[in-house]
Amino acid sequence: MSLRTVELALATPGLDADGTPSRVPLGAGGPSLGTYDEDLGAEGMLVNIGPQHPATHGVLRLVLELEGETVKRCIPHLGYLHSGFEKLGEYRQYNQIIPLTDRTDYLSPMANNVALALAVEKLMGLELTERCRVLRVIACEMSRIISHLVWLGTTGIDLGAFTPFLWSFQERERIYNLQEMWTGARLTTSLTRVGGLMADIPDGFEAGLRDFTRTFPDTLREVDTMFTRNAIWIGRTQGVGVLTAEEAINQSLSGPMLRASAVDYDVRKDRPYLDYETYDFDVPVGEHGDIYDRYRVRLEEMVQSNRILEQALDRLAGLKGAPINVDDPRVILPPKSRAMSDMEAMIFHFKQVMEGVKPPAGEAYLGVENPKGELGYYFVSDGTAKPVRWRIRPPSFINLSSLPQMCEGALLADVIAINASVDIVMGEVDR
Repeated sequence: MSLRTVELALATPGLDADGTPSRVPLGAGGPSLGTYDEDLGAEGMLVNIGPQHPATHGVLRLVLELEGETVKRCIPHLGYLHSGFEKLGEYRQYNQIIPLTDRTDYLSPMANNVALALAVEKLMGLELTERCRVLRVIACEMSRIISHLVWLGTTGIDLGAFTPFLWSFQERERIYNLQEMWTGARLTTSLTRVGGLMADIPDGFEAGLRDFTRTFPDTLREVDTMFTRNAIWIGRTQGVGVLTAEEAINQSLSGPMLRASAVDYDVRKDRPYLDYETYDFDVPVGEHGDIYDRYRVRLEEMVQSNRILEQALDRLAGLKGAPINVDDPRVILPPKSRAMSDMEAMIFHFKQVMEGVKPPAGEAYLGVENPKGELGYYFVSDGTAKPVRWRIRPPSFINLSSLPQMCEGALLADVIAINASVDIVMGEVDR
């Protein structure tokens, strides 16, 4: 019997083992788990992990077929958080889609905002100002750090280590304070606009970020001391959840999941955007494709992001007072003071708000290196202010497809560690 039949019987009371309706006497219980699949054997059983379980990192349901404590099969069940973001985008102007991107991977909202704006700007052929490009790099690298810090802290808790969670979230709060200073929000930032940004950084932001980049490596060294040579951590992560380079490529993995399997691919280096090719940073690559290498890759990525932030801050010093938006009133709203005093500016303001940005007819795809992998946005335009089609390439969803393969043959306790190592956000999976 297939596991699909077992799931159906498990989910729907009143079905026989072959999936046909049965007549259970009123008040009588259904069959026990052991009768659903004769292939499970005396020690076999089905176990549900989630969808309401802290270790699934969201509303993810894993149906595990066990033989003792060994996983024979793992089937992820998705869709518990489905929000229809892609369909909602077809009924909104391009700038109105930006708040939807906050709510996909809500651990790196600013990076999502940047990706969407870049995709629309590619469709329109817009050339950004230099200050805007530098500020967007800062937004992306801040997002990478806070996303990896959440992963580090929560994975530590999943494997029994609580103290690094406190360290991680303390550092994350420092960046959240900077995000709030810049955007007015901590989680749903809606930072970008097509052609620029919603606002320039305020006074005190650069000093705050400088202080963060100066002290953040100290915390990373503490984590390295706690985990990297820790016998318990090594025993739970080395040789567990292994993916070879060929397997990772065949499953279209990206980000730390791909690089931990010894594949040197990073969108910032291989298909540069926002002048990333002019920044000096390294791409960490693992060797063994296990949980331990994914940890080492993400830890080193935070070090490299810190380096990029320092370089971006140095560039900002020479761009004080430079514009952050393109000089085109058909794309960017005129300043409010002009809109209230100049007739032409008021007309542009009115048309922008009521009609929105109108890219030419065509299509465009743009991928960026988000914390979890390559996030891609694909747009089809018919020349109006709303896209005909908006399609997301979500790294969490694609990386999650490798979970069944990694779990088969592992122990039940390893499933928690393997699932954590994928680093998924269900808002992006179900989108």
